[in-house]
Amino acid sequence: MSTHASIPSGAVAVRRLALLGVALCLVVIVLGAWVRLTDAGLGCPDWPGCYGHVTPAGAERNEGKIESYSPGWEYDSGKAWREMIHRYAATSLGFIIVLITAIALAYRRERPVRLPLALGLLVVVVLQGALGAFTVWWLVKPLVVVLHLIGGLTTLSLLLWLWLDMRRRTRIVEPTPGATHISALDGARRMAVVATIVVAFQIMLGGWTSSNYAAVACPDLPKCQQQWWPEGMDFGEAFVLWRGLDINYTGGVLEHPARVAIHFTHRMGAIVATLAVLFAAWLAISRAPTPLVRRAGYWAIGALGVQLLIAFLMILKAFPLSLAAGHNAGAALLLMSMILLNRRLREA
Repeated sequence: MSTHASIPSGAVAVRRLALLGVALCLVVIVLGAWVRLTDAGLGCPDWPGCYGHVTPAGAERNEGKIESYSPGWEYDSGKAWREMIHRYAATSLGFIIVLITAIALAYRRERPVRLPLALGLLVVVVLQGALGAFTVWWLVKPLVVVLHLIGGLTTLSLLLWLWLDMRRRTRIVEPTPGATHISALDGARRMAVVATIVVAFQIMLGGWTSSNYAAVACPDLPKCQQQWWPEGMDFGEAFVLWRGLDINYTGGVLEHPARVAIHFTHRMGAIVATLAVLFAAWLAISRAPTPLVRRAGYWAIGALGVQLLIAFLMILKAFPLSLAAGHNAGAALLLMSMILLNRRLREA
């Protein structure tokens, strides 16, 4: 039996594009964190260009353009380049997703890829572009920054799911005779979904912590402000989603008690997420009918361990930029490991 005879046209191309998209999307997420952590989100106060030019170099050659775009704005070449590098990478990712959608439409009769998944990816990346614009126009408003982060992680999850789907479609295997539903895995499947939702919510809390400059509000560990339950935390101000327009959020606008409340909530969320991931992984490993499921469970535990280690080191070493950006990468990898676990449990 030929292993390639039943592979639809375009399927291999989509699989490769999806894998490239996963890698590039991870880079874009880390670059976005790098831009945010270095206060470069407004390095170019217009969108999609930079002071009316394709590159910051063009703006530097025409200094008058800088003043006309943003009177009184202090131009910073380093911040401008960081912001535009992020935009270039995001645009390249968008182009890859457009190609995937085009192939899905061109070969829709042969169905090399699930068309709703490809179209969903395209919709998400278009919304991501819009959120990127509003992030600049609304002066890095925390709500928009978090929505932009959610969009990026949604794109990453969909691309990873697509790649796993295409990887299976392009590897022809003999069906297992008499395969039946494995009821013992139902609990593991449900817990994996719950754990993934908890991880996603925890990442959102992390984005809210970062965009409100609350990461350094608790510089000690395991206590916060040398207390197990810090006094004076202002939860009422900490989670106000909308504060109006024309407010520049660079550097944060919240008072210290609100920032402590945000950071402390993020730490509590980390405990819940840790327990959820460990329980889901344990269920998958203990009830796994295949080595693939067991490996996915161990990958989830490993990704969780790496993320917790980065978090501990980040606090102990006073939040260096490299570890702060690595914390974002670790969050993305943890989410990817949960997507993989859900996929393997579904296939089992």
